[in-house]
Amino acid sequence: MMRSMFSGVSGLRVHQTKMDVIGNNIANVNTVGFKSGRVTFNEVFSQTLQGVSAANEGTGRGGRNPMQIGLGVNVASIDNLMTPGAAQRTDNPFDMMIEDDGFFVVQDANGVKFTRDGSFRVDEQGNLINSQGMRVCGWYPDANGTGIQKGPIRPLSIYNGDTVSASPKASSEIRWEGNLSTSDKEVIIMMNFFDSLGNEYSVPFKAENTENENKWKLTLDTDGTNMKIGFNGKSYTTTTATLEETEITFDPLTGKLLGASPQEIKFEITNDLSLTDEEGKTLLMKKEQFSDEGIRIDLSSVTQYNQKSTVQSYRGDKNGVGAGQAPGSLNGVNIGPDGIITGRYTNGDTKVLGQISVAKFRNPAGLQKVGNNLFDSTPNSGDFDMIGEDPVLNSGVLEMSNVDLSREFTEMITTQRGFQANSRVITSSDEMLQELVNLKR
Repeated sequence: MMRSMFSGVSGLRVHQTKMDVIGNNIANVNTVGFKSGRVTFNEVFSQTLQGVSAANEGTGRGGRNPMQIGLGVNVASIDNLMTPGAAQRTDNPFDMMIEDDGFFVVQDANGVKFTRDGSFRVDEQGNLINSQGMRVCGWYPDANGTGIQKGPIRPLSIYNGDTVSASPKASSEIRWEGNLSTSDKEVIIMMNFFDSLGNEYSVPFKAENTENENKWKLTLDTDGTNMKIGFNGKSYTTTTATLEETEITFDPLTGKLLGASPQEIKFEITNDLSLTDEEGKTLLMKKEQFSDEGIRIDLSSVTQYNQKSTVQSYRGDKNGVGAGQAPGSLNGVNIGPDGIITGRYTNGDTKVLGQISVAKFRNPAGLQKVGNNLFDSTPNSGDFDMIGEDPVLNSGVLEMSNVDLSREFTEMITTQRGFQANSRVITSSDEMLQELVNLKR
């Protein structure tokens, strides 16, 4: 009689545990990156009243099955369901969702933890952090600043001394594109370029049509001695910029440069550049501020067709190489699907700032929840090598909870009924004991 009562008690206890898990799941239905739990039961053990026997030809009797009475139920497991949650679009560049089974790695003084919650932000020191202030870990750029140096992960800093600004670069490649019309005897072409300090210059070139209408002479536009030059948007006079006189010839049938004609010229500043403004004040630009090899000017795209003159100067070759740039400051950040963080600068430059790393485990369900949407590794989850792997991310999106309310409410109904049924077993057993006590009357 007492066995049924204790079995009923065990049934109440496990169903209460299951209801606790269901309640926690429902409470976290809108928690970012939350992984729901699941409870499974198993029977405790059974008391054997009669053992099993096999058939015996000597006695002429068949085999008998064991006679056992179960003694209740126990919680077999409380599992973390690591299925992905739904995506919620936020358009915040620092919100990230992992598309596969990895985990973000976050760190503080107490060590590393793991999370699916990608709601990150940047603090006043430029550190990429989660909502608890733990720093997000990853890799930094290599020495060239063009790739990522894989190795042990470190906390990432978005804004620091190396990233808040983009250094200026001296121009080394210029291309001219457009048309020179034979109806024009003289065309002025302004060429803009940068020095190593980010100063911008505007130098006038003169293309003169000679007696041969297919031949043009290229020189600097001077009055014989002085030349007007633009410096950071203001007009100056200089006498120290030089360019060797060059002749180019066009094919009269195709309008393109003849193969024997120079396809490029070189503009060099071989001495310090002395600039004088309209008030007589002088600026001295050191020759070391300019490209050591001079500025190569690509003429291959210049034509001579029957249309107006349209030649313009563009910094950089056809691939943008050698354009140079002014200094710039960081004004935006992009995070790509590969976790690479790219900074955008006011001068149009871009720079790789780092890459987010993720941790992957052989048994993610073996991770231990430690609160605040964080997990810790366990012997059954596998170890983290402190290097990590390349992520597959979706930026501007957060992973929501994987709680399925329809399943949770169904489980709640069956759990409530199970609890109710077990309470009836205890009540019925109590009434039977009461009848047994009443036999003495």
